[in-house]
Amino acid sequence: MRGYPFFRYVAALLIGIVLAEAWPTVSPYWAAGFGLGCLGLYLFRLRRNERKTIKPLDLVQGFALLGLMAALGWGLLYAHTPAHRPDNLLNVPNPPDAYEAVITNLPETRAKTIKVELALRRGRWNDGDSAGYRPLTGRVVAYLDKGDSLAPTATPRYGDVWLVLHPPRLADPPLNPAEFDYRRFLSRRGIYHQQYLRPWQRRVIGYDPPSRLTALAYRVNAWADSLLTQKIGSRAEYGVVNAMFLGTRDDLDPVQYETYAAAGAVHILSVSGMHIGILFIVLSGLLTWLAPGQGNRWWVIGLKLSVLWFYALTTGLSAPVLRSAVMFTYLLLAGGFNRSQSLMNTLGASAFFVLVYDPYAAFSVGFQLSYLSILGIGAWAPQFIKLWRPQTRVANWLWEISMVAVAAQLVALPVSLYYFHAFPVYFLLANPAVALLSTLLVPLAVATVALGWVPVLGDGLGWLLRQVAWLLNAAVDWVGHLPGATFDGFWPSALAVGLMYLLIGLAGMVVLTRHRRYVRLLAGAAVVLALLTVHDVQQQATQRRLVVHYQPRKTTVSLTAGRQTQLLTDADWETNPRLYDFYLKNALDSWGVRQVQTGSLLADTIATLPPYRHTPDVSLLVWEGRSLLLVNRLASYRRWQLPAVVDYVVLRRNALRDWHQLQQRVVARHLIFDGSNAMERVDSLLKTKPPTLASRVHSVRHSGAFVAEW
Repeated sequence: MRGYPFFRYVAALLIGIVLAEAWPTVSPYWAAGFGLGCLGLYLFRLRRNERKTIKPLDLVQGFALLGLMAALGWGLLYAHTPAHRPDNLLNVPNPPDAYEAVITNLPETRAKTIKVELALRRGRWNDGDSAGYRPLTGRVVAYLDKGDSLAPTATPRYGDVWLVLHPPRLADPPLNPAEFDYRRFLSRRGIYHQQYLRPWQRRVIGYDPPSRLTALAYRVNAWADSLLTQKIGSRAEYGVVNAMFLGTRDDLDPVQYETYAAAGAVHILSVSGMHIGILFIVLSGLLTWLAPGQGNRWWVIGLKLSVLWFYALTTGLSAPVLRSAVMFTYLLLAGGFNRSQSLMNTLGASAFFVLVYDPYAAFSVGFQLSYLSILGIGAWAPQFIKLWRPQTRVANWLWEISMVAVAAQLVALPVSLYYFHAFPVYFLLANPAVALLSTLLVPLAVATVALGWVPVLGDGLGWLLRQVAWLLNAAVDWVGHLPGATFDGFWPSALAVGLMYLLIGLAGMVVLTRHRRYVRLLAGAAVVLALLTVHDVQQQATQRRLVVHYQPRKTTVSLTAGRQTQLLTDADWETNPRLYDFYLKNALDSWGVRQVQTGSLLADTIATLPPYRHTPDVSLLVWEGRSLLLVNRLASYRRWQLPAVVDYVVLRRNALRDWHQLQQRVVARHLIFDGSNAMERVDSLLKTKPPTLASRVHSVRHSGAFVAEW
C-alpha cells in the first residue's frame, strides 16, 4: 500500500464521511479540533524526522495524516449539507405560501408525470408584519402531469425561473418494511421537500440557468437525442442507444429492462464510467494503429481528451461520466508528463478528488459499484487471466473478457446483493456478446452524433448503429429468458456484507502470500458468516408477523408464519402487478417468504383461513391466537357489538367519521387506519383522543405500516 498513497487517503476520507453521516448531531467543532490536533502532531513528527540523517518510517506521523484526512471528510460532509444553513427551507418555522425557484436538472419524463428539481431563491409568507418575499434556500422535487402545459413555451427546461404558488412538503419516508428510502436518497442530494404541482400553481417568470456550461451540455444532449431519433427510428433499438449513450431511459420498455437485469447486463443501460472506458480503449487502439509510438505526444493526448469530454458533454455532464472523465484525464496527463502510471493509485486519486468535490457521492450506488468493479479488474483480472492460456486468438479473447467480468463481479458482488438482492446466473454467458457489441455501439454512437450531418455517411452510421443495437437486444433477450436466469431473494445485512469483503480480502492474501495464518483467518470468517446465515434462516422459519401495509386507496394485510404469507387485500395484482412489486415484494423477500397466497377481502370465506368471516359491515378472523377485525362501514341502522376485546381493528374506506361511532361496538388493543382512508379525515380524527376505545391508535399514512411480531 506504500506505493498507493491515495488509497490510504481515500479510505480515511471515507471513514470521516461515513461517521459524519451516521452522527449528524455531533458538533463539527469536535472534528475540527481532532483535525487540528492531527495536523499539529503530523508537523511535529515531520520536523523532528527531518533532522535525522536516516529518515525512519514513522507510524505516528502516518496515522496523524490519516486522522487529518478523516477530519477533512467529516468537515466536507458537514459543509455540503444544506440542512445546516439557517435560511434553508428545512429550518423555517412554516413553509412559504409561494416561492421563486429555478429548474436545475434536465426534466425527466415518467409514465404519467414529468419530474423537475427546483432550487429556491426566495419565499413569500403572508404572516402579518413580516409578510413579503425573503431570501430562502433549499431544493424541491416537483412532479407535473405529463399533459400539463400552460403554453408551448411552458414546457419545463433547465434554467426556467418559476413562481410556485403552493407550499412544498417534506419528502415521504418509507411507509412499508424494506421499502426504498426515497427520503434518505433525496437528502443525500441536498433535497428535503417534494410536491405535486397543478398547472395553475406555477408560472414561468424568466430564464436564468445556474450554469451556462450545464445549459450547453443539456442543449447538446437534446440535439444528440433528436439526431439519434432520426437516424435509428425503431423504438427498441433507440431505447437501448438512448439509455447507453445519453443516459435517458424514457423510451426503454420495462420488459426489456427486466430482461437486461436477468442477463446480468443491466449496468450497460446506465451511462457510467464503463462507457467512457470503452471509448478510451477504442480510441487508444485506433490512434496506436494510425500513429504508432505517438501515444504520449500532446496532440494525441489532446485528441483523446477532446473526444472523451465531447462524449461527457452529450450525456449532459452526468456525474458517473464526469468521475470517469476525471480519472482518464488524470491518466492521460500523467503519461504526457512522463509520470509513472498506476491504475490503483489513479483510481484512488480520482475517487479522492470526487469525494472532496461531493462527499455525498460516497453513498451513491453507481459510485460504489463503479470503483469496486475497476478495483476488482485491476487487482484480480491479471491473476485470473494467467490461470489458462488458450491456443487460439478467439478463445483467448473470450477467456480474457470472461475473467475481467468475473473479477469485476467478484469485488462488486456483496454491494450488488445488498442493493439489488439478485444474482444473474448467466452473466458469463452474456458478457462476451455484451462486451463486444458495447465496444462497437458506443464509438458508433459518438461517430453518428459527430458526423450525422453528412448526408450519406450519417445515414450509413445510423444504419450500422441500429443493427448493432438489434444484435445486442437479441443476445441479451436470449440469455435473459433462459430457465433460472436469476437467483433473487438475497437480503444480506451490513454485517454480512462486511464479512463477505473480509473473505474476499483474506482469499486474496492467501493467493498472494500462501501463508497458513490467512488460511485460518479465512476459515474463521467463513464459519462466522455461515453461523450468521443459519441464524437468519432459523429466525425466518419461526417468525410470526401481522402487518397492515400502506397502499394508496387500498387495504392490504399480510399474515406471515414461517416462510408462508397470506395476503388479505382488495388490490387486483393481476391487472396491476407493479403495485405488488412496489409496495410488498421487498418486504416479503426480506422476510424469506417463499409461498404467497392472496385472499380477497370481499369473499365470504377464504379457504386457507377457516376462521375468516365477512359481512358488508365487518370482517373478522382469528390467526395464530390473535383477533383481527376489519371495519368496512359503520351504518347507524345496523348495530353490532363484539363481546370481547379485539387485538387489532383496521378502519377502512372512511368508515369512521366520529369516535363515538365505535362506542358500544368494540374495544381494541390497537386501532389502525389503513391507506384506503382519506388523509384529511384521519388528520381530523387524530387531533382528538378516542375515549377508552383502544390503547394505541396508528395511521399507516402518517407512521408507516403497522407491524406486530411475536
